[in-house]
Amino acid sequence: MEELSFIVGVIGNVISVLVFLSPVGTFWRIVKNGSTEDFESLPYVCTLLSSSLWTYYGITKPGAYLVATVNGFGILAEAVYVVLFLIYAPRKMRVKTGILVGILNVGFLAAAILVTHLALEGDTRIDAIGFMCAGLNIIMYGSPLAAMKTVVTSKSVEYMPFFLSFFLFLNGGIWAFYALLEHDIFLGVPNGIGFLLGTAQLILYAIFRKARPSNDTISQGLLEQGFQ
Repeated sequence: MEELSFIVGVIGNVISVLVFLSPVGTFWRIVKNGSTEDFESLPYVCTLLSSSLWTYYGITKPGAYLVATVNGFGILAEAVYVVLFLIYAPRKMRVKTGILVGILNVGFLAAAILVTHLALEGDTRIDAIGFMCAGLNIIMYGSPLAAMKTVVTSKSVEYMPFFLSFFLFLNGGIWAFYALLEHDIFLGVPNGIGFLLGTAQLILYAIFRKARPSNDTISQGLLEQGFQ
């Protein structure tokens, strides 16, 4: 069973690395154009926080080094994305990003580490960190819901990239399986939800990938999601 868990964990690490690298095309565009355009920094700031907390969880929980290693890579990747945002964003977005980094990646992270390290011990500390990580993961996996609504209203998959949906589906599934093998509820619940949402996205893609929506339908879908 331990050997199977290790193999599944390694596969999960590879898939997670691909998920972390999926925004590379977006940031190549940002660097090439010298502007972040209308892209938002919040997803990358939140993912940086999530990766930091999962790394802390992996270091704190015995035998969870596979969780720590892949999220350590996630810290590096997301930090690069955030730095590029701070370099290429307009002044207003740069200030907003700086404030978010200060509040979430410095303030909240430092408080979480200090409180759990100094005030809690043993399994209680691990459970507290796990609750925070699971909560963040559920929020992150829930973020594509807006894109799914846009697909339904616009009858277009243009704003829901297939490979990102596919890798999120794989990532949620493999880590949910790993959590089942390791009896880790904090890994299992959010990644199980991610697997179900990824499945729903792929079903929507299969339904609407050949649809030819009118420009009016697409515009209306974008307006409803606030992309005007």
